[in-house]
Amino acid sequence: MKINNLLNVGLIALAGLTFACGGGEKAAQTTAEPVAAAPAKEMSLEEKYQNDPIYIKGLEKVKASDCTSCHMVARKIVGPSYAEVAEKYENTEANVTLLATKIIQGGVGVWGEVPMPAHPGLSEEDAKDMIRYVLLLKK
Repeated sequence: MKINNLLNVGLIALAGLTFACGGGEKAAQTTAEPVAAAPAKEMSLEEKYQNDPIYIKGLEKVKASDCTSCHMVARKIVGPSYAEVAEKYENTEANVTLLATKIIQGGVGVWGEVPMPAHPGLSEEDAKDMIRYVLLLKK
């Protein structure tokens, strides 16, 4: 009986030691967590639309105008950001025409009390190209 008790104590001690050293776990297959994919790098507008003729033409016309003195892509300065405009207006031909008319005629009150100056020298087609570019910037 003493040998039996001694053997039992030895087996318990061996099992405890094995478990404490990690022997009670299965191989790395079950303990290894799947590697999370690296977060996708946010694509810049230039990368996203580099081959889009609407983006290219509109950006070119906006850069050649005085728009950037009051508007930025993502941040409000004097007027709303292009992203805010894109968020407010759905990209439809009716809205393109409406906003192109507002660019040419100017106005006040939609975005606050600061008036948008008229741009009578701007053609309707150029204004529409600019608006199509702006409406692409919806987040």
